[in-house]
Amino acid sequence: MDQHFGGVIWTNHALDRMRKRGIKQSDAWATWRNPDLSEYARIKGAWVYKKTWENQSMRVVAKKNEKEEWVILSVWTKQEKETRKPSLFRRLLKKLSL
Repeated sequence: MDQHFGGVIWTNHALDRMRKRGIKQSDAWATWRNPDLSEYARIKGAWVYKKTWENQSMRVVAKKNEKEEWVILSVWTKQEKETRKPSLFRRLLKKLSL
């Protein structure tokens, strides 16, 4: 893993977490670069970038340093719950109520 991959700075913490969690640096970079959603992080000036890949949601926390360079602070994935189709019974009830 490269501390300057994709033109951004990766902290040792972020690189270590990706190694331990089996996350590809290119997937984390793509999440930061092209998120489905972004929101303020708990850390002042930082953002959380979110992207869903199949049944996993990736989170990347990043902020700009004093030189205005982007720094990736942390990366993790979260298993998304599978959306279940309503049961046959529920579908029948819905049709009968129309």
